[in-house]
Amino acid sequence: MAFRKEKKILLRNLGADNPVFVQVLGICSTLAVTNVVKNTLVMCLGLVFTLTLSNASVSALRKWIPSRVRMMVEVLIIACYVIIVDIVLKAYLPDTSRQLGPYVGLIITNCIIMGRAEAFALTNPPWLSAVDGFSAGIGYSYVLLSISAFREILGSGTFWGYTVVWEGWTNWSIMVMAPGAFFMLAIFIWIVKGLILKETEN
Repeated sequence: MAFRKEKKILLRNLGADNPVFVQVLGICSTLAVTNVVKNTLVMCLGLVFTLTLSNASVSALRKWIPSRVRMMVEVLIIACYVIIVDIVLKAYLPDTSRQLGPYVGLIITNCIIMGRAEAFALTNPPWLSAVDGFSAGIGYSYVLLSISAFREILGSGTFWGYTVVWEGWTNWSIMVMAPGAFFMLAIFIWIVKGLILKETEN
């Protein structure tokens, strides 16, 4: 059946093998940027772009990359795409770029990207590697966007900068701080992994 492998990869990275709530990777981003939905979306788009193209690139070059320097080459490839993301943000979204600060550059060190390159791209063709990278990025993104939506609403009373709470609402200050990210991530993992995925397995 056409696209059976692609569908399997996509569903796996969105659910049973999700990089955030199953493998618990990319947690630094959860702490850093999920207090505002807009910043989270920009970061997620940057990671999806980088993850998809770096996976495809590593896969396309895998037969020519010496094993002893493969991780150095992978980091170099990833860095090239992150630089593109950083340049585009500075050119077209300067305010968002300033708010994100060094976190865009830290996409290079996101263990999801290196993990997918090592675990999948080195042993699979470019198209499947691109699908794997894209789906892993989407799996990462919807978790962070869900967390950021709750954090922004509860912590600031806004969504995308617009007020969405009633008059007299008291903002939960802890939600815009690092502990708020930990609490929301823990709740998300508990709900999805402890309840939803567990029921699916049963």
